[in-house]
Amino acid sequence: MNRALPGLAVAALLVMLLEAAPSGLSVLTVLSGVVFVAWSVVGYRWALTRGRGACVAYLGSALVLGFLTFDLTGPGVGSTVLLVLVVVQAVMLLPLGWSLVVAATVPLVHVGMPMADGLREVVSTGLACAVAFVLARLWLREQQAREQLAVANEQLRVLGAQAEELAAMRERTRMARDIHDGLGHHLTVVGMQVQAARAVLTGDVARADGLLAQAEEQVRQALTSVRESVGALRGRPVTPLPDRLRALADESAAAGLPTSVAVDGAERRLDDEVQSALYRVAQEALTNARKHAHARAAVLRLGYLPDRMTLEVRDDGCGVSNDVPASGGFGLTGIRERAEHLGGSMAVVSTPGAGLALRVELPG
Repeated sequence: MNRALPGLAVAALLVMLLEAAPSGLSVLTVLSGVVFVAWSVVGYRWALTRGRGACVAYLGSALVLGFLTFDLTGPGVGSTVLLVLVVVQAVMLLPLGWSLVVAATVPLVHVGMPMADGLREVVSTGLACAVAFVLARLWLREQQAREQLAVANEQLRVLGAQAEELAAMRERTRMARDIHDGLGHHLTVVGMQVQAARAVLTGDVARADGLLAQAEEQVRQALTSVRESVGALRGRPVTPLPDRLRALADESAAAGLPTSVAVDGAERRLDDEVQSALYRVAQEALTNARKHAHARAAVLRLGYLPDRMTLEVRDDGCGVSNDVPASGGFGLTGIRERAEHLGGSMAVVSTPGAGLALRVELPG
């Protein structure tokens, strides 16, 4: 629109001069028309880069020049179009109310003509100004909508990039937990068994061989755990959670911590992420019971409630001095983060010398 206005103004000037030529063109008439068109181009661009005061000053001077040119050339298509272009510029430069004032002022250029002719010209010019006003407003709204759409698209692009970054961060965090809770669990057991085997290697070869065999089995189980994690990433079905917990209990018993499993409620299919989280919680809790609590036995209790899942891990170890440890180590921190990520919670209840109970609740 802004690029088309100068061309329309020049075309209107040529039409105006052709209309006035038969009756004779004076230098003042030509000069006023040229000055008006030049100012409508230069002054308009100047006002676009200034404030409200400059816009009002430009439109006021443009109306004065337009009325003077109209008076010198007389009524005609060219002179009327030049004034209508001022209405279009008013829409671009001023708020709605002020631009309406300009549109209502332009038809008054015919005041002073004979009643019948003047009324006809006022009505026709008023209609032309109304049409130009409406079209300019529609174009302006379209431009504003395009700008808002461009801003919205940019915001969506930024949000999309942030969402991708957050998803990648969550995936890295999840993989870190899986490595710690899965592979870390097995490697801890392997380390303890190898350490025990070295301690009895010279005095009890048979026992050392048994411990190393258990370590070898833990390595195989670690590889199985890694394959399950990769399979879950690829969408492969996983073993039902109660069966996985029973297998985990057998591993724990083989490592020296007798562990039993109890299941409450009717078994149902769980979301893969919830099932994986509960399994990793059990792994980490049993590792902590063996490694830190020096427990003699542990119990895994899985509960299928109507709208959520619970997992409780109890041991008869040395316990801790506070109900909820402040730090909890990386293991308990990972369990808490895993539960909160899925909209659940973790609670730890312990009495020094009387063992520890860890309870996790997850939606499911």
